[in-house]
Amino acid sequence: MPASHRIAKDESERTQIVGKIAKDFAKITNPTLGILVLTGLYNISWYLPSYQDLFAFQTYGEKVLFIKVVLSLILIFLIYAHGLYYGRKIVKLAQERNVEGLRAVRKRSRIISFANLGLMITILVLAALLQMPP
Repeated sequence: MPASHRIAKDESERTQIVGKIAKDFAKITNPTLGILVLTGLYNISWYLPSYQDLFAFQTYGEKVLFIKVVLSLILIFLIYAHGLYYGRKIVKLAQERNVEGLRAVRKRSRIISFANLGLMITILVLAALLQMPP
């Protein structure tokens, strides 16, 4: 959190506080993601007569939709894998007050975060392409 430096001066303490906030935030984001997936599955029915047609690749829309679905699944996996692995590791290092280890893990974590951002932008572009005629 960029503004977390206002909460406490000690980096370990800030990280623990942000970790607790993130854990509470997950109580909202997990059900929201579930709703998003369900509405996405419902919206597929607008483009395809049946879900088996997702693998037909006969039309432009089917190809774009398939790519969007695959990228969305990859994104969801990366988000949860990132949170489970790096989230726990960052909180553990903060509790141990291992500032150097914390910086190293955050550096690697940012790479995956940027990859997630790139996937999100790509999925958004694909959603826009579905609205345009081929």
